[in-house]
Amino acid sequence: MVFEMEYRLNKKVLLELLGNWNSFIKRKIHLVACGGTALTLLDIKASTKGVDFMVPVEAEYRYLIKTLQNLGYEQITGSGWSRKSEPFVFDLFMGNRIHTTELLESPLAPGNHTLLKEFSRLYIGVLNEYDLIASKLFRGTEVDFADCLMLVRVKINSLDINHLKSHYLELASYDVSEERLTRNIDSFLNQIHKDGRYG
Repeated sequence: MVFEMEYRLNKKVLLELLGNWNSFIKRKIHLVACGGTALTLLDIKASTKGVDFMVPVEAEYRYLIKTLQNLGYEQITGSGWSRKSEPFVFDLFMGNRIHTTELLESPLAPGNHTLLKEFSRLYIGVLNEYDLIASKLFRGTEVDFADCLMLVRVKINSLDINHLKSHYLELASYDVSEERLTRNIDSFLNQIHKDGRYG
């Protein structure tokens, strides 16, 4: 598979790459997209500069890492894997964690993700909107806020803003930076109201 040296990755190329992985995988593996990757796979963003997947089952995570190493991938950050023939990094998070955020439940629990595509071995899901927004706001960069606002604009008719806030605050209550994280959700909800699409 030949790639142009692009900094950002679109949905078509990402699914082609995952399809290539699938041909080397001999057992079922569940991947759940999070971060900007989820927004790209949902057709909300045209592309993403990082590739973020949760691998909720520990045994599947360890098997996938071993397979990727056999394919020439090397660990370049704590969660990031890349190989010389590709210009992008795959961040793979084991269990319920995304970066430093630990979700309340497994993304594989009923209602916590939606199926996007199922290859013969690879199952590709997308994390639910509440955990997507919460995990991005926990990071709290300008890009994260913009991505969350974009997601709310698309999902406003199905999104329960009160549930979003309570879910976020419950997650934040387990974090040592609870006060800072609470300011993030308050700031974001103010942005939603200023945007004029809710309330």
